[in-house]
Amino acid sequence: MTPPRSERGAALLTVLLLVAVMATIAATALDRLSLATRLAGNAVTLGQARAWLGTAELLATTRLEDLVAASPGETTLAGGWMGIERTIALPDGASVRATVRDGGNCFNLNSLVEATPDGMLVARPRAGEQFAALMVLLGIGSGEALGVAGATTDFIDSDSVVGPAGGEDGAYGGRDAALPANRLLADKSELRAVAGVTPRIYATLDPWICALPVAELSPINVNTLLPEQSLLLAMLASTQLTPALARAQLAGRPQGGYGSVYRFWASPILASLKLPSEVTAQTQVRTTWFTLSASVAAGGLDVTEAALIDARQAPAVVVRRQWGETR
Repeated sequence: MTPPRSERGAALLTVLLLVAVMATIAATALDRLSLATRLAGNAVTLGQARAWLGTAELLATTRLEDLVAASPGETTLAGGWMGIERTIALPDGASVRATVRDGGNCFNLNSLVEATPDGMLVARPRAGEQFAALMVLLGIGSGEALGVAGATTDFIDSDSVVGPAGGEDGAYGGRDAALPANRLLADKSELRAVAGVTPRIYATLDPWICALPVAELSPINVNTLLPEQSLLLAMLASTQLTPALARAQLAGRPQGGYGSVYRFWASPILASLKLPSEVTAQTQVRTTWFTLSASVAAGGLDVTEAALIDARQAPAVVVRRQWGETR
């Protein structure tokens, strides 16, 4: 018996709908399979790239251990180790580019506090003065500078007492940002969460600041500080030492370094300054913190790493690393 024409049409329509649904499902499945394959490939590539960057870490720490061991009491620019990009050839034909720099020649944000015997973090006025002085030297208004220095100190210290020009929890009540950390900063980028720190201020400060994992005054090495970094020296005594004098002092540095902090401060340009012993003791002729910047191109990805190396004791160790990648 032949079904009516209307039923044959309905059956055909049903079959066509089923075919369309199955085609859609198949296309979606293939698309997801393709995506999963790409993700898996990217994961493998990223893992390999990070392994190569780990090789750069190992080579850098070994080289720095040799550098420190060769001259335990003094670190100079001899040997051209600082700021020179090195290329490390890899077995697969790719290469890692790595650059090592002095990691202590910066304003240590965590120096704004000092630890008490019972483990509390309290304000260190000397560091606050240096931070404000650095900001003024960089062209930030004195009022803004004092406010940012005070707010950053309150952001890190353990108490809830608002310091001069500072700001504790109450300063963040109407903001989406987190409340004060009340601990040492893990990275300098946390400064962006501090009350009063605008994008303009952070961009100005970024090349000059760091967050070493210690609550100690910035360990400025006068043997490796470059003339273009003279503001980091001038901030130590901004009322007595101008950026021009600081730059002249660094530009005239002996090729083999100063030998001692005493010789540095006894030089003709600086001998007349009357500085607190805390400031003169802050400067160093030995570097104990280093930074490593490395990158490798792999599988269409450019993977980067920024690492902080602690060389205070042997063996040197990586205490912080950050990865990034771009396609």
